[in-house]
Amino acid sequence: MIKFTFPRELRLLTPLDFNHVFQESTRAGSPFLTLVARKNNSNHMRLGFAIAKKQVKRAHERNRIKRLAKEYFRHRQHQLPNIDFILMAKQPVIGLDNQQIVETLNKLCQRIIAQYEV
Repeated sequence: MIKFTFPRELRLLTPLDFNHVFQESTRAGSPFLTLVARKNNSNHMRLGFAIAKKQVKRAHERNRIKRLAKEYFRHRQHQLPNIDFILMAKQPVIGLDNQQIVETLNKLCQRIIAQYEV
């Protein structure tokens, strides 16, 4: 049976992890979100967030974006390759509803995966 939990090992937690991804990364962006990615040496994907207060001022909006992203990656963790993802948000994202955020995430994720499959 496949588990759809989101344990600590599926998250980027330390500044060292984030710096490693930012050093030699692949980016996919939209006017709302940017997804930064880099291949990792583990056998699963990992996710981190870099959502600045300057871009998304209210905590409940930042939390909504993080909650939707975690849910998206939690359901797709077994189909995604071993890539570290960092999600960054831009100011206009607060105007999107939940479905539009998930659709944007899906497009960005597909573009990143296509770049690594070449």
